Amino acid sequence: MGSLATNFFAFLFFFPIGTRRLLCAFSLHLKNPCVYRSKIWYMSEPRWKNIDLYILLIALPIASFSEIFFFLTFSGHSTYRFAFFQQAAVISLFWVLVVLVILRENIDPFLMHEGLVYVFAGIAFLIEYSLMGLGITGLGGRVYELLGGLTLVCAAACFYLSFRPTAFFAEVALSSGLIFKGTWVLQAGLSLYSDAFSLMGCRKISMSPAQTTTDVQCDLEDDRLRGVALINLLFVLHLIGILTMSFSLFGALSWNRNLRCGEGAGPSMADVESESMLTRPLPESELE
Repeated sequence: MGSLATNFFAFLFFFPIGTRRLLCAFSLHLKNPCVYRSKIWYMSEPRWKNIDLYILLIALPIASFSEIFFFLTFSGHSTYRFAFFQQAAVISLFWVLVVLVILRENIDPFLMHEGLVYVFAGIAFLIEYSLMGLGITGLGGRVYELLGGLTLVCAAACFYLSFRPTAFFAEVALSSGLIFKGTWVLQAGLSLYSDAFSLMGCRKISMSPAQTTTDVQCDLEDDRLRGVALINLLFVLHLIGILTMSFSLFGALSWNRNLRCGEGAGPSMADVESESMLTRPLPESELE
């Protein structure tokens, strides 16, 4: 993620997926908590409505080829040059994940266990973590350090869901982690690669061959320390905002069923209990 454009497109990838997962997970859990089970992808009916999935199927290879093009043509700092290749590799992994989801949902679910898809997703997040922010130090390194922590949360949630798909807290952690990654990667792009939103007393990371270090350039040490403190504060504010959004969404779905995701349109607890009462055999005293 070496430019404002790539960070913005990463935001467009993570934020909508995380928001939709959180909405559908809340909907399913509120409808019937006893039979809740996480899904690798919350499909919509009819199937042509899954436009987000098929957009990713087309857009991710284009993004990967664009990164490879920059890798082949960029003649600047070697760290940036190889960063483009690393980004292309990570994008390709997530594209393979989308292909696995489509194969499982549209061909035969029994040919591919959903736990394997979750394991592959966890591995993709771990590879992304290992390549994230390589060569960037100082203030920029702190931004990617926090982003790496969010990536590890997503990876851990995927591995946990691979053998316990009924874990509602793991699904919430994965969905919230995707939302948080989306907002924070956008914040990283604005703070590190934009002059308009750069930190006070500091300049954006330059891709000029004359620059020997890959870090935010600050005029004074106090500016750098203030920048680190501001980054930590922004991270906390993002966290508070996402927690507030999650609680508000859960409350809104609890109050108004019409807002719930289509995947949640199953039998409610009241329906299940009434059905069990109807099918339950009568006691002998009542039969007499």
